[in-house]
This record gives sequence, C-alpha cells and structure tokens, in this order.
Amino acid sequence: MPFVYLGVTILGALGVLLTYRPVHKEPWSNPTFFIGWLVGELALQNVVWQVGATVAFGVSGAFSAWEGWLGLAVALVSWVGLVGLVVSGKRATRVVSAALAQVSREDFPVSGEPDPSSRGRFWRVTRAIPMKGRAVQSDKDIDYWGDGQRRHRLDIYRSRLAPPAGAPVMVYIHGGAWVMGDKREQGKPMMYELVARGWVCVAINYRLSPKAVWPAHIVDAKKAVAWVRSHIADYGGDPSFIAVSGGSAGGHLSALLALTPGDPAFQPGFEEADTSVNACVPFYGVMDLTASDEAAHLYGNELRRLLERYVMQAGALEHPETFRAASPTYRVQADAPPFFVLHGQNDTLVPVAMARAFVDALRAASRAPVAYAELPLAQHAFDVLASLRCQATTNGVAAFLDAARVRATAPQPPLP
Repeated sequence: MPFVYLGVTILGALGVLLTYRPVHKEPWSNPTFFIGWLVGELALQNVVWQVGATVAFGVSGAFSAWEGWLGLAVALVSWVGLVGLVVSGKRATRVVSAALAQVSREDFPVSGEPDPSSRGRFWRVTRAIPMKGRAVQSDKDIDYWGDGQRRHRLDIYRSRLAPPAGAPVMVYIHGGAWVMGDKREQGKPMMYELVARGWVCVAINYRLSPKAVWPAHIVDAKKAVAWVRSHIADYGGDPSFIAVSGGSAGGHLSALLALTPGDPAFQPGFEEADTSVNACVPFYGVMDLTASDEAAHLYGNELRRLLERYVMQAGALEHPETFRAASPTYRVQADAPPFFVLHGQNDTLVPVAMARAFVDALRAASRAPVAYAELPLAQHAFDVLASLRCQATTNGVAAFLDAARVRATAPQPPLP
C-alpha cells in the first residue's frame, strides 16, 4: 500500500507539473492539453479528492513504510501547486477587467463592476459541470436550412421566468477541429449566464469533415445567422443586435463570419441575406490556416495535415488562396464589429502566438474596439467547465457585450 500511494501521488504531481509547464511539441500536445485542462480547471476539486484519497490511504496503512511518507511529501508539494492554480483561476478576473478597461470609452462604456446577478453563484464552480436550470427554457433541433439534415439544426435558450421581448441575441458555434463536436457540448456556462441576464442564445450545428468539404462549415454558420435574423423575433430576440461566439474551430468560424458579411463565396444561394453581426467573441480560435512559414511555426504540421486531408481536402501549397481566404487574420477590415479575443497562455492545441498575431492585425485595421485577454496558465477549452476562470471570462464577456449594445445604437462616424 505505501508503494501504491507513492505512485498515485507521483502521477498527481506530474499532472500539476504539466499544467504549469505544458509540452507543446507534437505528439505530446494533445495529451498535455487533456491533462492540463482537467487539472487546471478543476484544481479545487483535485485538492478535495486528493486530500480524501490521502486519508483513505492512511487508514489502509500507507504510512507504515518510508514510501508512504515520501508520497505524502510529494502530495503536499502537489497541493501547493493546485492552490496556485486556484489562485490563477481567480486572478483571471483582474486580467479580463484590465483587457476591457483598455477599450472602454465614451461610445463603448465597459462597466468595471460585475453584474449583481452573477454574485452568489460559487456553487456552480464547485459543481463544475454546467447544467440547465429550471429557469432556462430551450427549443431544440430547429431546422435552419429546411432540408431535414441533422447537422442543420439549432437550439434556442431563453428565460422561462421573464419571457424575453426584444432581447439581444448570442449565436454560439461549437468547436471540434471541424470534424467533430455538437451544439449540446460547449459554451453552456456563458449561454446560461447570458440567458439569466435577459439574452436569447442560439447554439448551432454545422456539417463536419471529412464528409463535408470547406467552405461548407462557414456556409452553414452564415445560413444559421440568416435564419436568426429572420426568425429570432418569434422567440423574443432582437434581430437588430446579434453577437457571435465560439471556441477553437468555432472561434475560427465565428471570427471569419464576423469579418466576411455578405461574402458571396460563403453565401451560395442566399447572397442577399444579412449575415452581419454586432460583436464577436472568439475563444482560442485558429486564426491562420495558411501554410506560411509563420503559421507552420505556430501550430506545426499536425493542423496542416488535418486541414489538407479532412477539411479542405486540398494542398495548402497548391491552393494557397483557399487557405488564406479561410483565415481571419487575412480578412481583417476597417468596419469589423467589436471583438473580444480570449486565449490561454498555456494552450498546446492553438498556440497563444496565433491570437496575438490576429489581434495585432485586427487592431491595425479596425475602427471598432478590439479587447484581448491572455489568461495565465489557461489551457485550451477553459470555458467548457464552470470553473473560476470560466466565471471570470463569462462576466467579462457580458460586460463587453453590454458596451457593444451601446455602440450599436450610437451613430457611427464615416469611414475616412
């Protein structure tokens, strides 16, 4: 038993170490992400279960030999690291607030105080798994194409306590490397919080590769926005204010959608539909899909192989225009909507340098505010679980969107 306890504590300590010092080199980036995500976002829960496991091992005789006491020493060091991760998650509030303070101005007033309705919800963090409360009403599997395809469905979330009328709308696009994922799996903490604040939220599905070939993914996302523009008033939403968000591949699609309103290449058969949005909040999005030396340095060969073999089904060197047109970094423009880009410093799937390059390009081109929050020790998918970090980013996103609504109703100066 002492040796078993020592082995368990070493594994736990390795998980904490990988959260602080992730391995970005392929093929270790994927397992490093999974370990760092679970340990980093569930640091509080990890402390609790490890302390409980230590008590159980102690009762079972783990401390009858030196291996057990060495295991306890390892566990104590691991717990210190976990407490540091809890502090880092809480510190995300200051990071987000500082990012928003940089873009706050008269026509874009970002409140520095958290919404009173978000207080007293610490129990969500301890539960971690986002669950729909009784106050949230959902309308599921609405066909936004009218063709009966399962991937052409969306879900609508709205308040049951105070049925909305003229409420702002959030469209959320799930991630999954363009080859997997579902509208039921991601973005729930943010959407449930927005519903509690009076929003109507829409989670969409879209066709996935390899069955679907690019640009089917962005075409579906734009078709969903066009449907929302035409029908969301029936569900209490205001079609004049639509924001879009998503994580990872969904972050890429949401940013590309926001930067290409009315692009006929992405709107075949519905070229005249209004697919513009009033704000965009991409989480850890893939912003550069090209085979340029800079992009390859950022994400290595694994993403390029995925894109060429399954998503684009074309070579990046043979068809550079396709990959460039699909990259938000190369689609920035002066009249882009307000952006709030969020990314984790320790992301091993989409390196943080990609977000920095995109934000620099967007700020150089756009007249609208561009906020950027780079979250310390955060891995990919930090907003999926209801963690302390997720709570901080959700409150920040809500404050940013409130400012975007003020800007949307104010007269805009003409282009120079």
